[in-house]
Amino acid sequence: MIRLTRLSGAPFVLNADLIERIDRTPDTVITLGDGTKYVAAEDIDTVVTAIRMHRAEIIALSEYVRVDFGEQQAEGRETLASVTDLTTAAGAVRSDEGVR
Repeated sequence: MIRLTRLSGAPFVLNADLIERIDRTPDTVITLGDGTKYVAAEDIDTVVTAIRMHRAEIIALSEYVRVDFGEQQAEGRETLASVTDLTTAAGAVRSDEGVR
C-alpha cells in the first residue's frame, strides 16, 4: 500500500499492485486494472517513487522470512516466519528436485 493525498488534502492509501497506469491531465490520475480512477495531489514521479519504495520494502523484508521456527529461536532474533510447514503443505513433498 502507498500513502497518497487527495486534492482536498485528505490522505488515502492505495494498493500499488493494482495500478495499471498513471496519467497527468494536469492532475495525477491513477487508473487501476479494473478501471477505477483516483486523483492524487502528488506528481507522477512522486507516485512512481512511492511504488518503487513499497516494492523494495517487500523485497528487503523477504530476507527475514524463515521457514523453521526452531532456527529463528536459536539465533535469538526476531524475524518473520512462515506459518505453514512448507514440507507438508497441501500434500506436497519437498525434494532436491523441487516440490512434487
